[in-house]
Amino acid sequence: MATLPVYRWRLAPVGYATRRQLRALGLRPGGQDVAAQLERPRRRRGPLVAYLYRVDRAKPVRPMTPARWAALARANAARRTCPACQRDAGYVIPPSLGMCSACAFPDNAPEGASWNSSPHTAP
Repeated sequence: MATLPVYRWRLAPVGYATRRQLRALGLRPGGQDVAAQLERPRRRRGPLVAYLYRVDRAKPVRPMTPARWAALARANAARRTCPACQRDAGYVIPPSLGMCSACAFPDNAPEGASWNSSPHTAP
């Protein structure tokens, strides 16, 4: 197995890119192996490492299909639905609470508080 070429931070040659840089160009690695490695030295710990891919071997990003858009919408809706009251909270429910803030802290809100109004409080 051959070792990867290692470049210092900001000194990678033209033609190599990280995953994020490829994505910004509308590309993806496309199954190619890591071509090089970028290292950023740190004082008290090991260096930060970023893997580089060859831009000429990258493939275009696959377009989103209607089925993928629908699946993404369902997944985001599930993250907003409170398991306790089964309502859309209007925000992503934090995993630390596991339920919307109105269900997690029912006695915490004063009567008529704007942040505790619809849809969890009775009129």
